[in-house]
Parts: sequence; structure tokens; C-alpha cells
Amino acid sequence: DCDKIPFHPYFSVKDILGFMFMLLPLVALALFSPNLLGDPENFTPANPLVTPPHIKPEWYFLFAYAILRSIPNKLGGVLALAASVLILFLAPLLHTSKQRTMAFRPLSQLLFWTLVANLFVLTWIG
Repeated sequence: DCDKIPFHPYFSVKDILGFMFMLLPLVALALFSPNLLGDPENFTPANPLVTPPHIKPEWYFLFAYAILRSIPNKLGGVLALAASVLILFLAPLLHTSKQRTMAFRPLSQLLFWTLVANLFVLTWIG
């Protein structure tokens, strides 16, 4: 029993110390040099009437941006984006078997891999 180390005082202090060593440089960077890692575009004066053509969303929103950009009508783009999200909610309701594994759901597998391929393509062209 002497080979065991109690968790609370030793491992808790070790984890808190490691967390502080990781957090200290981040806090120092945020407090003393907040613009060091910023985008230089943030310092140009904004023109509220003209959107710059080079602005793109982050990579995880590119599929939605591609859907919105592909349809010229604003309402149609929003409806297409909403429909693409609703498909995710309807996928579990397509198969009503007692078996819950994906091995017996070929339609759900096909729809899932089609969704993954569509997300990759839309993100790539976004």
C-alpha cells in the first residue's frame, strides 16, 4: 500500500500547476500585446456600403456559405440552408427496424456518406 500515491493533494496540485504554466503565457499575451496575433485588416477604416470581395467565413462555415452563395435569391438560400440542416434531423426517422446498428441501415449509410461528400465538396468550393 506504500506504493500508492493519493490523488488529491499530489495530482491535483500537479494538474493545477501545469494549467497555470499553460495559461500564464496566454494571459500575458492578451494583456500586454493584444494586437500581436491580430489581422492587419482590422485596422483599416470600414466602408459600410461596400463589402470587400476577399472576405470569407472560417472553414467550418464554408459549406453554409457555398449554399447561400449558390442561390441568388436571399430567401431561397436561407430555405436551402434550413433544408440541409433539417435533413440531419430526419435521417434517424427513415429506418424503423428493431436493429439499431448501422449495418442493417443501407439507406441511412448511403445518406450519411452522401452528406459527408457534400460537406467536403461544399467546403472545398466555398
